Amino acid sequence: MKIALLSRNRNLYSSRRLIEAAESRGHEIRVLDVLRCYMNITSSRPSIHYKGEELTDFDAVIPRIGASVTFYGTAVLRQFEMMGVYPLNESVAISRSRDKLRSMQLLSRKGIGLPVTGFANRPDDIADLIKMVGGAPLVIKLLQGTQGIGVVLAETRNAAKSVIESFLGLKASVLVQQFIKEAGGSDIRCFVVGEKVVAAMKRQGAEGEFRSNIHRGGSASLVSITPEERKTALRAANTMGLNVCGVDILRSDTGPVVMEVNSSPGLEGIENATNKDIAGSIIQFIEKTAKKGKTGTKGGHK
Repeated sequence: MKIALLSRNRNLYSSRRLIEAAESRGHEIRVLDVLRCYMNITSSRPSIHYKGEELTDFDAVIPRIGASVTFYGTAVLRQFEMMGVYPLNESVAISRSRDKLRSMQLLSRKGIGLPVTGFANRPDDIADLIKMVGGAPLVIKLLQGTQGIGVVLAETRNAAKSVIESFLGLKASVLVQQFIKEAGGSDIRCFVVGEKVVAAMKRQGAEGEFRSNIHRGGSASLVSITPEERKTALRAANTMGLNVCGVDILRSDTGPVVMEVNSSPGLEGIENATNKDIAGSIIQFIEKTAKKGKTGTKGGHK
């Protein structure tokens, strides 16, 4: 097969592993910097050009699109879909997952467990917003944040009010969420490929840190998940319409709750923690499912 890997840096661990896995199985894989692609958008013959040449005859495309280039990255991926190239994750599904509010509303509509969450743009009564999600301590998130950036734990009602007012003063939209204290600064990353959870790891935040992101000093270890957690991860991935994703789950007193569905999950942490060949599982999934023109929108709702 001829596979396109949309990645801005071929030297990143995830990109290197996908290249190795594809080549070891006899496939041709080409790394394309998504921002250097340019497109001819016509109904008769849509095309993509890259460094002066037209890109043709690809069987599948693997999007590794960073959050900062979501708009242009999904446009390029959509163009591949228009050309009949099979996408590992569809452009619509990636756009869904990158919008925190939209994804949480879709998950809520499907009855998937979530922390109590409020959304605000210009509330007249911040005290009522805080009360609505169960009061302090609570977590305040910028809608645009990634990798734990723009996430604040407010331990008192006054602190929460000050942080919310500050964010809103910057004309930023915020999510206000119940703080799951019993999780103890840890979460579970379930790595979904197709209809299976192929690996799971526990991420533990650094001492005194409630965010468990590995980028922020967190550590990762192998973990066994319960049937309910497995079912929750698969339902979340299916609702988003993602074939490959990382579903972040917190263990609360009321059962598993989904924090986020990541459409471009990194491979380094999960492969090192579990000693599993996740990149190989992704390439095997493409081998089984990639068909010319198989680009219809998946997921529960647009």
